[in-house]
Order: sequence, then structure tokens, then C-alpha cells
Amino acid sequence: MLILKNTVRFVFLILLQVLILNRIHFLGYINPYLYIYFLLMLPFATPRWLLLILAFFLGLGVDIFSNTPGMHAAASLAVAFIRPYLIKRISPAEEFDPRARPSIVINGLRWFITYSLILITIHHLLLFYIEIFRFSEFFQTFFRAVLSIVFTMILILISEHLLYRKK
Repeated sequence: MLILKNTVRFVFLILLQVLILNRIHFLGYINPYLYIYFLLMLPFATPRWLLLILAFFLGLGVDIFSNTPGMHAAASLAVAFIRPYLIKRISPAEEFDPRARPSIVINGLRWFITYSLILITIHHLLLFYIEIFRFSEFFQTFFRAVLSIVFTMILILISEHLLYRKK
């Protein structure tokens, strides 16, 4: 059941990203990248090798439909690589249920925002700087990345609230 749920989530987020969100460019600066939410939501006990494979195919799926050769795959792989270390670093001493996934309901708003914001920032900065690949537009790119980070974080918090309310 968990595999089916994650497969549907994987396909849905890629399709949402490439069919709708890639066409959104608020003020010429803001580009939401909600597909990263898939990596954020995977259970704590997801093996690292599986996390890296899923991240690669998630990024590759967006790259194929967005005509961005490897940019999203590289940024997604960086997030997948750092995620286990980040969870260990910011988590309290007591262990989480390995089958549980990071969420506001289970981990609290402060923990979830810290966790999400760090990974989204890593993803977006890598993605935007790989895209531009020059330092002549460093500050403009940084500004675009920050605005997109904020917008993506808002979309993730809204999604988290709508999909996973306390029962």
C-alpha cells in the first residue's frame, strides 16, 4: 500500500510540476518547484540507496519534460544525499517511528519548517545556479532563488495542511 501511495504521489507531483507549475512565473522571478515535496515526505527509514534512486528519477522526470538536461536531477540528488544527515542533525534525541514520514502533525511546525526550508534552499540554490552557470548575475539569481524558496515553502505548508490534518 505504501509503495502504491508513493508511486501515485511521485507521478502526480511530476505531472503537476511539468504541466502546471513550470508555466508559472510570477513577476518573472518566482518559479515554484513543488515536486521536491516528494523527497521531503518519504519515510524516515527509506534506505539511502533507494532515496538516491528515487531522487534521480524524480529529477530526471522533470528534466525530460522541461528540456533541462540534468539540472533537476542534480539538485534532487543533492537533497537526497543530505536528507539523512539533516534528519539526524535536527531531530531530538528520541528516535522517530522509522515507518513515519516527516510531517507537521508528527514532528511539529518548527521542526518541519526547519527541515523543509534547509532542503528546499539547497535544492533551489543548486538548481538556479546550475541553470545560470555564471557569476555575472549572482545577486539576481540569488534573489530569484530566495523568492522561489519562499513560494515553494508556502505551497508545501498548504499541501501539508490540506493533506495531513490531525485525525
